[in-house]
Amino acid sequence: MSHVRDSVSPGGRRSRKARAGRLSAAGAAMLLTTGGLTVAMLTSQQGNAASEGTPPAAKKADVGDDFNGDGYADLVSGAPGGTVGGKSNAGYVAVTYGSDKGLDPSNKKVVSRSTKGVPGSAVGKQRFGASFSKGDLDGDGYGDLAIGSADPSAGSVILWGSADGLTGGTAVPSYGTTPQIGDFDGDEQADIALLGDPGTSGDDPVKQPAALWKGPVTRSGTPADKLDFLDESEWDGANNSATSVSGPSTVRGVGDVNGDGRQDLAFWHYEGDGMHSSDALLGSPSGFKVSAGPDSDGADMDLGDVDGDGYDDMVVSGGSDLFDEVTVAFGTKDGLSADRRQTFDQSIEGFPGEPPADGEMLGSCVSVADVTGDGRAEVALGISWKAVGDKTDAGAVALLHGAESGVTGTGSQVLNQDSPDVPGVAEDNDEFGAGCALLDVDGDGHRDLNVSSTEENDSSGAVWSLRGTAEGLTTENATSFGPGDLGASGTKAQLGDSIR
Repeated sequence: MSHVRDSVSPGGRRSRKARAGRLSAAGAAMLLTTGGLTVAMLTSQQGNAASEGTPPAAKKADVGDDFNGDGYADLVSGAPGGTVGGKSNAGYVAVTYGSDKGLDPSNKKVVSRSTKGVPGSAVGKQRFGASFSKGDLDGDGYGDLAIGSADPSAGSVILWGSADGLTGGTAVPSYGTTPQIGDFDGDEQADIALLGDPGTSGDDPVKQPAALWKGPVTRSGTPADKLDFLDESEWDGANNSATSVSGPSTVRGVGDVNGDGRQDLAFWHYEGDGMHSSDALLGSPSGFKVSAGPDSDGADMDLGDVDGDGYDDMVVSGGSDLFDEVTVAFGTKDGLSADRRQTFDQSIEGFPGEPPADGEMLGSCVSVADVTGDGRAEVALGISWKAVGDKTDAGAVALLHGAESGVTGTGSQVLNQDSPDVPGVAEDNDEFGAGCALLDVDGDGHRDLNVSSTEENDSSGAVWSLRGTAEGLTTENATSFGPGDLGASGTKAQLGDSIR
């Protein structure tokens, strides 16, 4: 799921322009001169591969993904650069409702701080919609949406699901950094984890405010209880406590790493001296407990059961200087394994295409979920700086399968805007693959790949939806939309900066 990051927030995904400064001078030069490699384009037969087996029975979406209760998952796309009321970078989110035909941009809701019923008002540079999370917070059977901003002091906003879709709005003051909904204490009621201002990192970490609200949460913004964010065993007398964490930190996803029925957080944080770590925060009734994950510069991460053993695994990118490696830390009953890990790049056996160039940004987005229905999660990875023919940084997206041994390149697919039946055309600096989310928007039992290009059409941004099958992805009936299709402002909106 990915996909809760702002392009300018600490540890968040950045465009090539913003990230270039983080690379060594030699590395940056190599990135800028790379080109001429052709992304593997599937043949029409491969790209349109459909299942020859019996399709799974259609099933209703998870309640948390379905805002209007029609049984179909709904997609949320952030546009934090959007202009609202003449104020640039005020930001908005676009909700496209699922249906048996998939996504239709005419069936949508665009929400900003200027929308009727939403607390506050549009403010320039606030970048509302930089992060968000879905779940049924009030327990009424409809998914709700918690939306954060790049300016954490602006707090978060909760929009409430109903038979008519998202309505109203409730302010959550002060906590505006990557709000995350999930059942963290195992009582079958959705809770919400909240982070405040991450501050600015230097040689040492900083103390970042944090809160854990126990659900259900009323529409007036009152939780059933307020729990300790961290379990007392994690308190250190400095930054980590019941009401704070060592930061800057952001939440990147949710899953169940140790199989105890409580949801856990994929948590990226600064350790000091320029080092970052991607950990799992294990849910419990007494607060989160830390399970150490891989060191990572934090391009993106997600949780899902890649090997089918009943424990969600952490898939994290950004572990090399040129952001070309992805690491899997496998889940166990005790949390993330310190011993069983897998690191791979585009040279993994079976991965299609020519040998990759350095700095193609494998893992610009990460989403982990079961597309084929075999009980093992697939891994969707953006490759947003990959050249397509002579088009530099046009971008691509890959789908790799899960296996008992971990992620495998066998049967993997790589798609871009020049692939057969994918709408659009590959262009310089599109950065297709900036965001991705595996979500079953047509209710056929297979997760579909929703992928974004934040730099499409001079940074207006755009989103594509590619259907899932029992074999992987098909480009047949692929759809796409941009801000204009939604009736929203497109100027530098960066639609798809985050998608879920």
